[in-house]
Amino acid sequence: MRVTVLGTSGAWPAAGRACSGYLLESGDARLVLDLGFGVLPRLLERCPAAQLTAVFLSHAHADHCVDLYGLFRALRLSTPPLPSPPIFASEEVVQRVGGLDGPGGPDRLRRELDLRPLPGGDPLEVGPFRLRAFELPHFVPNHGVRVEAKGRVVAYTGDTGPSDRVLDLARDADLFLCEATFQTPPPEQGPRYLLSATEAGEYARAAGVRQLMLTHFWPGEDRSRSRVLAAAAYGGPVSIAEEGLTVDVG
Repeated sequence: MRVTVLGTSGAWPAAGRACSGYLLESGDARLVLDLGFGVLPRLLERCPAAQLTAVFLSHAHADHCVDLYGLFRALRLSTPPLPSPPIFASEEVVQRVGGLDGPGGPDRLRRELDLRPLPGGDPLEVGPFRLRAFELPHFVPNHGVRVEAKGRVVAYTGDTGPSDRVLDLARDADLFLCEATFQTPPPEQGPRYLLSATEAGEYARAAGVRQLMLTHFWPGEDRSRSRVLAAAAYGGPVSIAEEGLTVDVG
């Protein structure tokens, strides 16, 4: 399985970057995880819309899903219109993205896109990919996803606060793609909906993952510092997600 990073910024795209988006390939199959600000043009450089096998959207924050609207228009306005790949997304995503198309937009998305429920519980197979979603704590409903193909596992958090389910998601993964928004220690009081780089490293160590990749960086922060913090807690190989980076998971 090959992973290409399309976007890495949290909240809004830093200059020259995009928000969350990742392309997973196995043979001729192509799965996209999240479509944040600026992801679609980077995706289309590598994969025509007609060749997408499936799309998985973790949650309804715009930095993870807004470019679904661009994909919707690319499919609908092509001549002839292109068939939609299966798109796994919550109702919150449909409402958020569909609202960009004006009154009745969510209904148009439902009519013209192959929208499907998120794959919880038993794994769901799409092409060579086996998907299982894990509900994780965030400001809005968020689902991480565990993707298996040809004996390899990539685990992706979306955005999440601390939870034992992060361990279930990442257990023994070959690559753990984990958001690491904070560098300074997060607040001790109140609910937590994002992770620090140190916590990403701690989860990677506890879950026994083979490789940790940090992503979802606050624009303007020194990413190398996040790597140092995570590596100190993990003790294994840590990489920084960068737009255009490709990793063969094997």
